[in-house]
Amino acid sequence: MKRLIKFHKGFVPAVIFSSMLIVLSLVGLVVKGFNLGVDFQAGINQYIMLAYPAGEVSYNGTGTPAMTITETSLSVIFSGANVDARTVSVNLQTAGTMSGLATALQAEGFTFTFLDGGLPATLIVPTYQGDFNLSATPVAVQRAARDRSELFGSIEELRAAVSQLGSVSVQSVGDTMDMQYIIRVRDDGTDKNFSEKIPGRISEVTQAAFGAGRYVAMKTDYVGARFSKDLTDNTWRLTLFTVLVIMVYATIRFKIQFAIGAILAVLHDALIMVGFIVWTGMEFNTSSIAAILTILGYSINDTIVVFDRIREDRRLAPTDALTTILNRSLSETLSRTIITTVTTLLAVLALYLFTSGSIKDFALALIVGMISGIYSTIFIATSFLNFWDVLRKRRAGKQNTAVVQGAKTAKA
Repeated sequence: MKRLIKFHKGFVPAVIFSSMLIVLSLVGLVVKGFNLGVDFQAGINQYIMLAYPAGEVSYNGTGTPAMTITETSLSVIFSGANVDARTVSVNLQTAGTMSGLATALQAEGFTFTFLDGGLPATLIVPTYQGDFNLSATPVAVQRAARDRSELFGSIEELRAAVSQLGSVSVQSVGDTMDMQYIIRVRDDGTDKNFSEKIPGRISEVTQAAFGAGRYVAMKTDYVGARFSKDLTDNTWRLTLFTVLVIMVYATIRFKIQFAIGAILAVLHDALIMVGFIVWTGMEFNTSSIAAILTILGYSINDTIVVFDRIREDRRLAPTDALTTILNRSLSETLSRTIITTVTTLLAVLALYLFTSGSIKDFALALIVGMISGIYSTIFIATSFLNFWDVLRKRRAGKQNTAVVQGAKTAKA
């Protein structure tokens, strides 16, 4: 027989501790509020890369060919009414160096004026936001850093550079060697030309801080005020709907006290995560919502497993005290809970350690939520069952006392 752990002795201290954390979360929500991402507020969401100038490409022939650069190749497509349709493609790995790339392009009628012919051609930055139309006017191309000695533009320096644009947040993306960032600029509604003006302003202040040609716009998204409002409203509806469905399910499968206990555990985990996000200043975006909903599902799954065992143990030992049954059920499912959580945490920890940006924040929120989920199942959901049983016994005792006193009065 497994060792019986007396979990019920920690019910009261756990409830007091949880109440303090929840109050702290609510205070933070009122005082600090969420650090809202651009998903929940109108604004520009621009992915950028800091890079070095690599050279210029030009074409003096007929037509206006379009040049596309990927991580592995450089392609030029000829099209038009008076131009023979053809495609020129150069493998960057095969070209070897910038000088080799220039030679390959010259054979096709293009001119590539490089700054350092000995650098690997694979360092050239892809054309993220569309093709370059080539003509006699040179088109500038950039390259990535060759090693860590060429890294520049830390996240703190970039934040300082773009701070003059208003309400701005900057987040790192990928490996530090990539020098890629997300710049979010909030639209307060005062400038009607915000979406057209801000991308150019980001380019200006970034190149002013780090040098001309050291900025590459990878992707630019604009979130309108109506979209952000709809997303916010739908988020709250989705969360409330999730809680309601959980309560209905738990009521049908068990009893009302189990349903309330499950809901309290779920709300506990949600509020703990909200408090963590608020007090750490983590950006609240769609990834945060995904993390919260994931933890709600994870928590209710663990709670239902424990409730199933409580119901089974109660049928096997109907005369035992509820505290004994709770301790037995929690002890019997503890190993399953630990194994499941640890194996899941290994995957989440890998995400946290080896990623960055919103994925890293998502993983950190999951870690906090999973720990809270185990705790709430043991000390919140089950402690409410114990509390319900104590109230039931007290009511039954008062009713018995009233019946006895009524009988004595009738005899008298």
